[in-house]
Amino acid sequence: MAGVSLKTPPKATADFCLIPLGTPTASVSAQIAEVQRLMKKSGLKYTMHSAGTTVEGSWDEVTRVIGQAHQLLHDQGVVRIQSDIRIGSRTDKIQSAEDKVKAVERLLANDN
Repeated sequence: MAGVSLKTPPKATADFCLIPLGTPTASVSAQIAEVQRLMKKSGLKYTMHSAGTTVEGSWDEVTRVIGQAHQLLHDQGVVRIQSDIRIGSRTDKIQSAEDKVKAVERLLANDN
């Protein structure tokens, strides 16, 4: 598609689970800690959870930091990494990951 001049979305939220393969032990907490240090340095808004990380920013920033997380671990000797990634964007309003959770929590509060 040479010559196509489409932009990427100005805001995106990605949820990714980075999975280092072939590490010496079943635990990957040391590698995930390295990824979290990278996230902190990125300046992007992010939240770690039990099965991955949610990161917010522009499409380009979000995908770049996920790629940098791969490269960081490759540089540390991890030869294979798989990531599950979900990326969302919307144009009708600005909504953070925290806003999405709060919207559902408000509905659940009415259940009592």
